[in-house]
Amino acid sequence: MPEIVNAKGLACPQPVLLTKKALEDHSDVDVLVDNAIAVENVKRFAANAGWAVEVTDESGGIFRIHLKKQDETAADNRESECISCADNARSAASGPSVFVIVSDTMGKGSDELGTILMKSFIHTAIDLEDGPDVMIFYNSGVKLAVEGSDVLDDLKKIEGKGVKILVCGTCANYFSLTDRVAVGIISNMYDIADTLSRAGHIVQP
Repeated sequence: MPEIVNAKGLACPQPVLLTKKALEDHSDVDVLVDNAIAVENVKRFAANAGWAVEVTDESGGIFRIHLKKQDETAADNRESECISCADNARSAASGPSVFVIVSDTMGKGSDELGTILMKSFIHTAIDLEDGPDVMIFYNSGVKLAVEGSDVLDDLKKIEGKGVKILVCGTCANYFSLTDRVAVGIISNMYDIADTLSRAGHIVQP
């Protein structure tokens, strides 16, 4: 019997994260989702990981994504290729991976949507295989690192994994948030500029 992952009603990236955890412990998995975006995300993730994928459209708008572990030799070859590519990328980037968060929302247009996207981005960063070595928060991005922030627990988990978090002191002071910073180090522009100048690559959502 396949392991059942019930991801119905969950927003991105939760279906993928739950699938990832299931694939680590099982060779036969059924993922239940209730929207087409989740179907595509789970399909793409599993296929890229070398799993066989079969989707069934069930009643009531529910999709069953059956994932089956493929032949070990093929999987090993695929994994070797991925590792090789990753190693090449790392050798080309000699410095740390730095995520720069310049706002408490992600993208432009709707602030409400931007808030949802940023929350999802921070949550996803917890489980990235090639995640950040350093996260820098400045301008209104510092609002994410204070008491009462919706992403504070996720940031603490990220910090707990050894990621260095720098919070712009000038920015925190500008927004009168210095006393409320609850994660990371209240930093200065020299440290921020120095970190950026030595970065192997920079990600800014």
